[in-house]
Amino acid sequence: MRVRKRLKTIDAIKGWSLSGGYLVYTAIFWGYPFVWLVILALSKWNYFTPRKFIWFDNFIELFQDEMFWRVFFNTFNFMLYFIPMVLGLSLLFALGLKRVKLFRTFFILAFLVANVSSGVAYSIIFQKLFAINGPLNGLTRAIFGITVPWFSSPQLATLSIAIMVTWKFIGYYGLILFSGLQAIPESLYEAAELDGAGKMTKFFRITLPLINPSIVMVLVLSLTLTFGIFTEPFLITGGGPMRTTYTFQMLIYTTAFQKINPGYASTLAIVVALLSYGCVLLTRKLIEREVEIV
Repeated sequence: MRVRKRLKTIDAIKGWSLSGGYLVYTAIFWGYPFVWLVILALSKWNYFTPRKFIWFDNFIELFQDEMFWRVFFNTFNFMLYFIPMVLGLSLLFALGLKRVKLFRTFFILAFLVANVSSGVAYSIIFQKLFAINGPLNGLTRAIFGITVPWFSSPQLATLSIAIMVTWKFIGYYGLILFSGLQAIPESLYEAAELDGAGKMTKFFRITLPLINPSIVMVLVLSLTLTFGIFTEPFLITGGGPMRTTYTFQMLIYTTAFQKINPGYASTLAIVVALLSYGCVLLTRKLIEREVEIV
């Protein structure tokens, strides 16, 4: 019995010694910031005066804040443009990769460059591309005789930002879907062909159901991104025109560092995180399902 207890103690010490570093890292870089965030959300503070606890007053003020609801609508509007566009184009990219055998690596690298590139760099590129005298408007003038105010129109600014972000993430999301396509056994398609199934039938009855986990992952990543977008609207439109591209992250930034109100900014951060988490849970509940192959 003593030997067993001693061995268990030794195993426990080994386990704690191996996981201890990670636990310390988590406590310092995750635990402490989270606790400090909650404390700030329940406080009134401007960096200079003593911090004063006001409990849930920041949360009450937040849900009565017109700007919060405006940004909430902006986020939902961006989501309606971005998610169908990035999911559809990423799926087309993945299907194209599956067909292309030669130079596949070249195409993958070409699209991944957008994902790893600096947000500032590609924002400048798109700003020039969508400018009034830019090449895209040169094309629309040559074909349709019109000049499109991509970033200066309240109706088009959100769509233009969504196009930018879609271009950046097509390669990354496409690879996720491509990995799902690669995992589908070819024997399923061969069996379906023997039963007389056409291309559309195979796509909707075999491909889509079997890449459902990959689709859910792309949707989760896309939803999370819509609540965290900052660089593109901040650099291109500054939240305009008429605040139509103002995002949650921009609101948190301006509240914390321009209005000098870190307590209210912390409240915003917590609510945005909860909204993002709620959307992710709802999406997984509605879409995710197990596929059984008989």
